[in-house]
Amino acid sequence: MHTRNGPADIFRQLAECVGHSGSPRFYATLVERLAAILGVDHVLVADVTQCNQAETLAVWSNGRLLSNITYPLTGTPCETALGREPCLYFRNVQSRFPDDKLLCELGAESYLGRALYAADGALIGLLAVLKNSPMQLNNLAGEVLQIAAAQAGAELDRQKAEQALRKSEAVARESERRMDTLLNHLPGMAYRCLNDRHWTMQVVSRGAEALTGYRPDELQDNRLTSFAALIHPDDQGRLYGEVQSAIATHRPYRVTYQLLHRDGGYRWMWEQGQAVRDETGEIVCLEGFISDVTDQQESQRVQNAVVQVASTVTTQVGDGYFQQLIATLVKVLEADAGFIALLHTSPQGDESVYGQATTVSMVVEGVQRDKHTFALRGSPCEQVVLEREAVMHDGPPLMLPGTLLPTRAWIGRRLDNANGEAIGVMMVFYRQPLTTNAFATSVLQILSTGAAAELERRRDHRHMHQLAYTDSTTGLPNRVRFMELLAQMWKEAQQGEHGLSLLLLDIRRFKEVNDLHGHQVGDQLLVKVAERLEQISRSYGSLARLSGDEFALLVVRPVPSDIGHLVEQLRLAVKPPLYLERRAFQLDVSIGFAHYPQDVAEAGELFNAASIALHHAKRREKSICPYTQAMRHALQRRQRMTERLNAAISEHQLELYFQPQVDLASGRLTGAEALCRWYDAEWGWVSPGEFIPLAEERGLIRALGDWVLKASARQLMEWHNQPGGGLPGRLSINISAQQFADPELTSHIAQLTSGVSPSAIALELTESDFMRDPDQAVEITHTMRQAGYALSIDDFGTGYSSLSYLRRFAADALKIDISFVREMLENKNDRAIVQTIIAMAKALEMKTVAEGVETRDQASLLAEMGCNEAQGYWFGRPLPADEFAVQWLTT
Repeated sequence: MHTRNGPADIFRQLAECVGHSGSPRFYATLVERLAAILGVDHVLVADVTQCNQAETLAVWSNGRLLSNITYPLTGTPCETALGREPCLYFRNVQSRFPDDKLLCELGAESYLGRALYAADGALIGLLAVLKNSPMQLNNLAGEVLQIAAAQAGAELDRQKAEQALRKSEAVARESERRMDTLLNHLPGMAYRCLNDRHWTMQVVSRGAEALTGYRPDELQDNRLTSFAALIHPDDQGRLYGEVQSAIATHRPYRVTYQLLHRDGGYRWMWEQGQAVRDETGEIVCLEGFISDVTDQQESQRVQNAVVQVASTVTTQVGDGYFQQLIATLVKVLEADAGFIALLHTSPQGDESVYGQATTVSMVVEGVQRDKHTFALRGSPCEQVVLEREAVMHDGPPLMLPGTLLPTRAWIGRRLDNANGEAIGVMMVFYRQPLTTNAFATSVLQILSTGAAAELERRRDHRHMHQLAYTDSTTGLPNRVRFMELLAQMWKEAQQGEHGLSLLLLDIRRFKEVNDLHGHQVGDQLLVKVAERLEQISRSYGSLARLSGDEFALLVVRPVPSDIGHLVEQLRLAVKPPLYLERRAFQLDVSIGFAHYPQDVAEAGELFNAASIALHHAKRREKSICPYTQAMRHALQRRQRMTERLNAAISEHQLELYFQPQVDLASGRLTGAEALCRWYDAEWGWVSPGEFIPLAEERGLIRALGDWVLKASARQLMEWHNQPGGGLPGRLSINISAQQFADPELTSHIAQLTSGVSPSAIALELTESDFMRDPDQAVEITHTMRQAGYALSIDDFGTGYSSLSYLRRFAADALKIDISFVREMLENKNDRAIVQTIIAMAKALEMKTVAEGVETRDQASLLAEMGCNEAQGYWFGRPLPADEFAVQWLTT
């Protein structure tokens, strides 16, 4: 890389950049000049943050300024440039750093970078030049880049120093604001002055005007008068001497003197202060506080009391603040007891009516007491709330709420929020009658503002806590709070070596109510259910609402017989009808429960175990289920089976077996039913009764059904191409309810079975699946019939078909369920059902196919009844495709 101009012109241009120091154009001018001087395509200068990121200050690229960006340094040449020596990649920089998107966007071929350092040697940034062709560096170019890096580093260091200074100044201003707020809200005058004969004031709080009649600015720097000139001549010498004596012995000074007010009268002042020294011990100034003690000694006592109370609570927050405040207040006011209480609105939610109050902090005879909630009506607090401030000098004996302390006198002050609304009370109580209350009333009045502000902050915090941990519908602890309680109670159970039980409750049919009647009705029902559950659970443990219709109950130190009784009580509490908006709602509940340490060893395992038990309870008729280890093993097997079945479907590890369907009159083969079989390398043969319901539950049934359709089509085509002409009649393929819910099912089946005529396929759907959405079933069956597929209603007689719908379904056959065929020889009711189904099918012009025919007598009776076809072990067991072809398709 060679410079385009002579050294003198180059250094002149660089020197001109220095003239832009402090200007917003500094970095832009620098990168533009560098690009021109060094003849490069791109120049950037960036601030390096502590997060190992670069924030560009200016980017020059191909003759123009680009917008600033932030990008990570990891994996970029800029990361290697952060050293003392310049970093040069004279060619192929993109191939060296393939992850650097900026290099690619700029089209850079070469790179040269230098780190930027602050005056103290700290790394603060980088300067980089890039070229879209290889780069060569001569000595002058290196010097130019070094000088530019020094300029950029100095400017960045200056800017960072200015930022730090501004931040420091902001902190100082905030500190000064806080000090000003503190000083200007104290009753009296806070000051800072020089230790000279004039007591030259440097800082004076706003209280100076009430104290002296002079504004703070009139006293500062002796503008209108010096503070010393206002001191009574008789007190000036004594005052100066006492102050200097205290300073000499490094003590605070406390003095009383008369001060001339602007109105011409003298007032008594009490002053407390001390000298402020520097590191060498020299006096910098005096700081102190002055109070007007003219009125009477009572006023002085008030100030001392306020200072004493304030000094003990300034470092406290939350409960510590109130505990220290009321403890010190009771001591200062020489009371026997006192408390600060938070008001609660009435149950109707009327903000103007207060029903109860809860002590936030309570001290009785010097001892902190636990929180106590009491009714407001008829208590002294009620009078305080109504009147804002109230006093009882000598009344009938009154027992302090939550204690056995009899009191005769009390003083109270209402605590208001920023809107002037009552939120609490501050009270002190006395055993003996009061002769005067001015001192205590004044102290309470002064301290009530701070106490009210802290109480409001506490109440807001409590409200936020309630939102975070309480279910807004039922008022019960929510899931977050419950999980904390579970961890806490399990830890206590573990340490205390006692038991812990968890009951999970699921309100059955609640979702149906929500869907039919809306969430508002659903929420009202939940409130009523929660109230019923809470009435039962209150004496057992902690109840919480976990989700929409799920509740949880923790029971500490459970007794097995009690748990059984509790479960039954909870079940019976939910079952009675709930009346709402002139409707009666009949709900039920499923309950699963587990115990520590009998069932599990960890808190998380307890919740998991109860969840497993609840899952089983939902599937039981009684809807109650305790946890057993067998459930976990079964669930683990189901989870493992789900994974292995998914793999078996995707990897074509399933197999089709075929069971013949025979004409009962002639004995001829009329078709076959395709049955899915699964042999797992680890588990062996897995029953269809296990893996097919699992596929339906876990969302795999569509994929499984698609596999069966494809595999069936392939087998039909293979048989068709073999000697003998293929399978006579149709191949029956089962369709699941989830598949049948697809309005485009007909076209989907045609796509999966392309190459096979619809006339070769019969589709089977169970009676109950047809009736899930009868109107849609009618539409889909007609579409399938028009496409050429035959349709059979499987397991007929086990569902709840309407005869009107059955007539409208475009079905070709009814398949008589095996449960009726199995017992029809011995059971006249089953025989009558079979006869009825056959007669019904004939009336609707449908054929009948009997399932599960295992004996000659069954086959003969079915033929006599007029059943058309049958399948079962009597005719042939399901066989793999090759064996089926050998036995049934070979002529």
